[in-house]
Amino acid sequence: KQWYQRRVRGRIFYNFLQIPDTNSYDIKMFNIPVKYANFLDYVLIPNGLIKDRTQKLAVDILGSLENCKQLVILCVLKGGYKFCSELVDSMERHICSCEINMSIKVEFIRLKSYHNTESTGDVEVIGLSDLSVLTGKHILIVEDIIDTGKTMTYALKLLEKFKPAKVQCASLLLKRTPKSCGYIPEYLGFTVENRFIVGYGIDYNEYFRDLPHIAVINEAGIKHFEEGA
Repeated sequence: KQWYQRRVRGRIFYNFLQIPDTNSYDIKMFNIPVKYANFLDYVLIPNGLIKDRTQKLAVDILGSLENCKQLVILCVLKGGYKFCSELVDSMERHICSCEINMSIKVEFIRLKSYHNTESTGDVEVIGLSDLSVLTGKHILIVEDIIDTGKTMTYALKLLEKFKPAKVQCASLLLKRTPKSCGYIPEYLGFTVENRFIVGYGIDYNEYFRDLPHIAVINEAGIKHFEEGA
């Protein structure tokens, strides 16, 4: 198992799948909602691959937890809900089949840092629930996509104030961007090119969340769905 892990400054990271910049699938080969068909360049990651990778992440996460009787998952809304739902379902199936003595509790937070296609650099916390119950708990933050990493860094600092036993992060995607602050989550599904990604819960101005695959929006889509259009 060692080849699949790496340790950096005391933190253990699991390997991930790197989606090459040249990777693309013709949208005509997939079931795309009609309302989005003309606004996508290509499919980047098909739905089936997302689900298979998520199942493996679930096994990795549970295998790394020691002496944990309850795992508290913080789902970052809105984009993380689909990935979180699939991940929790996979974890619960593995817990039952392997007779693991552990329970999972899901809480929700919202962190907003986007306006149209550009990160504003500001983070707004919306609908934050009472986090004092996290003291002494094992925490897993579940995110859809990490861009610069600044949003997740902010979330981690926020949680540290409540002195949890352990805090880790699982993200479906990590964008390869020169603007990255260097943050890498412990559990990561895929790294992807520096394009504007939509689908599988990830939106552009609240559109495309219902797209079952992860795709790249085209210029026509950016213009059509921009705020105020």
